[in-house]
Amino acid sequence: MCSYLIKYGACQTLSAKAAAALDKELMSTGAFSIDQLMELAGLSVSQAVFRVHPPSLGRRILIACGPGNNGGDGLVAARHLYHYGYAPTIYYPKQSSNELYQRLSKQLRDLDIPFVDDFIEAEKSSDHIVDAIFGFSFSGEVREPFPAVIRALEETTRPVTSVDAPSSWNIESGPPESGPGSKFMPAVLISLTAPKPLVKHFQGRHFVGGRFVSPTIAKKYDFDVPDYQGLDQVAEIPSGNQKL
Repeated sequence: MCSYLIKYGACQTLSAKAAAALDKELMSTGAFSIDQLMELAGLSVSQAVFRVHPPSLGRRILIACGPGNNGGDGLVAARHLYHYGYAPTIYYPKQSSNELYQRLSKQLRDLDIPFVDDFIEAEKSSDHIVDAIFGFSFSGEVREPFPAVIRALEETTRPVTSVDAPSSWNIESGPPESGPGSKFMPAVLISLTAPKPLVKHFQGRHFVGGRFVSPTIAKKYDFDVPDYQGLDQVAEIPSGNQKL
């Protein structure tokens, strides 16, 4: 197997199909619950944000959450960021009725973390944005109310950290040819478990979070687990598209 520390062209990435199969295996033979995986993913996201945007650069973090697991990762990240000393704000327009997401939302409300309805207005008073709208299972067109949010992410002058995939990007082929997201390039991407094929189009700082994958599962899916250091749940990965 190849090392993560070389260009992605020589390295194995996880397709959407493989990523879904891996998640399923982690929750069966791997004996993880979805709660655990979401907690670990959100923790990884929070550490990546802390690495690239420490509180000294501005504490106001706007987190845009979609209706699925990617949004759940964002909710978990918000809780950790609050405890790191940030002031997170949540944009979560399609709140799931699933009991897990309801509990994650309740945890944030108990911390008096605000939920807002107007992303465009909230963006104006933010220092950093976390894009946790769509993950590796996204396909097709961006539906309401997210087209305007994606366009705002394209146009913002504030740094954006995307969770697993820049929202609106196809996991295999990258940004759409036209429409919302065609010009979206976040400053930071955190790939969960392993990079997806879209990374060949990404040009910012790239992290991997997945310090829970066993050597057996990593070997089965043909990817290397990064060399995580100390207490870190993320590892920064230089890519061929990145200026080192």
